[in-house]
Amino acid sequence: MNGAAHGVRPYLSYVYAYPHKTSYRPLPDRPALRELWTGEARDALSLYLHIPFCEVRCGFCNLFTRIGAPGELTTRYLDALERQAAAVRDALGDEDPVRFAAAAFGGGTPTFLTAGELERLCDIAEKRMGADLRAVPLSVETSPATATADRLAVLAERGTTRLSIGVQSFVDEEARAAVRPQRRADVEAALGRIRETAVPVLNIDLIYGIDGQTEATWRRSLDAALAWRPEELYLYPLYVRPLTGLGRQDDAGGDAAWDEQRLRLYRQGRDHLLSHGYEQVSMRMFRRPGGQGTAPRGPDDHACQTDGMIGLGCGARSYTSGLHYSFDYAVDMRRIRTIIDDYTETADFTRAEVGRRIDGGEARRRHLLQSLLQAQGLEVAAYRDRFGSTPAEDFPDELAAFAGRGWLEESGGLLRLTPEGLAYSDALGPELFSPAVRDAMAAYEPK
Repeated sequence: MNGAAHGVRPYLSYVYAYPHKTSYRPLPDRPALRELWTGEARDALSLYLHIPFCEVRCGFCNLFTRIGAPGELTTRYLDALERQAAAVRDALGDEDPVRFAAAAFGGGTPTFLTAGELERLCDIAEKRMGADLRAVPLSVETSPATATADRLAVLAERGTTRLSIGVQSFVDEEARAAVRPQRRADVEAALGRIRETAVPVLNIDLIYGIDGQTEATWRRSLDAALAWRPEELYLYPLYVRPLTGLGRQDDAGGDAAWDEQRLRLYRQGRDHLLSHGYEQVSMRMFRRPGGQGTAPRGPDDHACQTDGMIGLGCGARSYTSGLHYSFDYAVDMRRIRTIIDDYTETADFTRAEVGRRIDGGEARRRHLLQSLLQAQGLEVAAYRDRFGSTPAEDFPDELAAFAGRGWLEESGGLLRLTPEGLAYSDALGPELFSPAVRDAMAAYEPK
């Protein structure tokens, strides 16, 4: 029995973090960071630095990013990032050891920065925050146009263990349809430069559901990616969101035929990668076992369900056990430019401005979501150790519904999604949102 038999649409929302940023609100008390981090575990933190610049903005993109950086904007942004890093590191204090177990540069496109600016970005992470980039997994996002030899050389020398490149399609016509101007020859050249760095993990992002895409052209992109033997592949369904380039052209979100096309292409891509020896890690992520990047792909001592995160940059989030916080959020380019300008002029980074409080119920939901959407599933014993209850006790209706649709099974102390459940991850995830978070997201006005 599959989800379609229950009238469930497979593509509602990509749950990459919970609660979603559209549920954040200005914090009236503007709590001091030092108070927020008092008593928090700081021995396995994750560090994320956000660079909100791209050379172009793809038609499907709703990330917090702008096109270009006129004048000295990147310099002003890095100046602000350094001020923020100094304030955050001071707030963490030295009463207990502060250690980072993982680091990532995202965006936007971090490699929009010049080689010299990337050196400075690494210095901010190391000298201001105290992260040892050569001793922990460091993931950096790039693009075909900005994966130049000088930039990649800096990243490799500074300890990068994973480079993720957004290709989306190796078919030039499909790239244009997604409002992503690029040529396959340039993509292949960029991949060659990445492989020459010997960075252990190459990840290639592909998108299915593009206008005009067929099973045959999707297979061409999959095979073109596989020719590079990437350690990781991410397969993303195309979403058309408000205020994006494609969203302004056409709202295809309610098209049942498009849902069926994406689901069909997902299954084709999944089966093709599995037949080539890849293992499925989540609905989107596939990993090649035994690749040279297997060891450094991620820290064994960092758990995204429980450990804290420090986010630096105007689009980054930070997580404590009781508060998720960030800065203002927007998708519209004019609003994004204003927020970036305000960030570069900020002198005082000692307080949290925008966020959402996390109570015990929301912590349970987050743990369940972050675990269940991974193919390995949720360890019931670990959940009980943390919360003193079981998922079945806390979420009986939701889990029963998932099992009834054939999405969920329990075996050997694990709650795990079935293959059909993984296929419907973008429908399952939103069903676990709390009523309060749903109400806040519904009340959010896109900007």
